[in-house]
This record gives sequence, C-alpha cells and structure tokens, in this order.
Amino acid sequence: MGVWDHPCTDYASRTTSLCEELSLACDLWLVPLVDVLCHTPDNPFAEELAHYNHALAAAGLPPVPVYQYMPGLSGEVAPVAGFDYDALHFLRRAYLLQVCGLPVTPVDELGGDYEQLLEMFESTAQQSHLVWHYDHAGAYVPVDFPHPLADEQLLAGGGPLGSAQALLRELQYVAPVIGIDPANPPAPPAPPAAPTELEEPAASTPYDPNPFSRERHVWLGLHAAATRSLAQGSMIVFS
Repeated sequence: MGVWDHPCTDYASRTTSLCEELSLACDLWLVPLVDVLCHTPDNPFAEELAHYNHALAAAGLPPVPVYQYMPGLSGEVAPVAGFDYDALHFLRRAYLLQVCGLPVTPVDELGGDYEQLLEMFESTAQQSHLVWHYDHAGAYVPVDFPHPLADEQLLAGGGPLGSAQALLRELQYVAPVIGIDPANPPAPPAPPAAPTELEEPAASTPYDPNPFSRERHVWLGLHAAATRSLAQGSMIVFS
C-alpha cells in the first residue's frame, strides 16, 4: 500500500481541508547528528532514527551519518525556518507545474485545481522530496537518494523520509520560475523565536511585491534548512 493510498495520508483531501482552515504555522528544526546526542540512551530521536536507518538499509543505502561533536560547528537543536501550511502547498504546486511542463502562475488560494493536479500527476509527485512529505511531521536526512522512502513504520509515524541533497536540487530547479536566482538567493527570513503550537496561526511574512511572495518565503526557509543540514550534518525535522 503506497502513501497516497494510506488512510492517514489522503494527500489531496488533507490539502483541501487545509485550505478551509486558517493559515497554520509550520516549523522546521535542525537536529545535529552528533555522537553526544545520537549515542546517548535518552536520545529523544532514537526511535525515529531507528526507523530511518531501517528504511535506508532496505533501499540499499547507508545509515543516517553520525558525526563527532565539534563545539561551535555542530550547531544545536533549534528552529531554522517557519511558514504557513498553505504557502508550503503553493510552492509544491509551483514545483509540480514546472516539472510537468505546465505554465506556473501565481494563485491567491488553493482549490480543486491543486487537488486535480496531485491526482493527475500522482507518480511524479511521489518521486518528489519537496511534494511527497507530510506537512506537520517527518524529516530530511543528509543522505543522497533519488526518491522519498516510505514503509509502514514511516507512514504510521512522520511519513516519507526525504533526502536533504535531493530537496536542495528540487529547490534549485523551481527557483527561477518564482523569481529567485538559486546561485545568489536573498537572505532567508529569521527563524521563529519560539516553537509554535499545533493550531497556532502562522506569523506574518516580510513584505515582498513579487506575485510569488508566499512561495518565495517558503523556498528561502527550506533552502536555508537544506544548506545548513548539509554543512553542519543535521537532519531537518518538520513540526
């Protein structure tokens, strides 16, 4: 049973329900993959890492890397970006349109056309690390693999596992169509000052006159997360 058929991951209907709610906040956190955290008995991410390593091994891939802690370089468990769920789906919509060779036009709200897009190009969406991911949970790890990984353990928890390297490639691919030079992007927005609650509305975004302003805001946050994940040896966690 694939993630799109799983009762907890009816992607199109979940997207529609999101459109009917307030723009709720989505936080991205960086978790350093260092020995002093990963090898301790009280590691709060131990169960998730075990599931990730199981899925990686089943795909013939190396496990999640664990690095030696280096003060000042390894980073800390901390938020790296924040945006609203609707804006995240705006960016996913732009990527799907672009990769399917369709015109990418800005929209003010999500509707049935996005749900139809997901259904028509389901196989393409399933191959995308940006698109095929839960909104409120899940992770990207600094291991390079072509398509998101999913098994029953992952689907029952945080959803498909993504690659930070592949996410970065997809962000670079979609960047020009939303007015961003991937080789010289604008500075990312400041991360949330504190964790947001599950039903908390998203904070207002900085002014951007570009018609793809919401897509760009999410792109900058995800790009900052992906580049720092690879530079510091961290995994990206959605919450």
